[in-house]
Amino acid sequence: MAKAASVKIKLVSSADTGFYYVAKRTPVPRPRRLSFRKYDPVVRKHVEFKETKIK
Repeated sequence: MAKAASVKIKLVSSADTGFYYVAKRTPVPRPRRLSFRKYDPVVRKHVEFKETKIK
């Protein structure tokens, strides 16, 4: 059986609101984790979101 072509990750807000996005990425090991500036509706601003594992 083949491995999955992508894995799901959680992008957690750096504003500590508890808001997160779920995204997909390739399972290739990377030295750094992904981070994006996305909209957080709790604080109503664009903030940095960092990659974490889905438990």
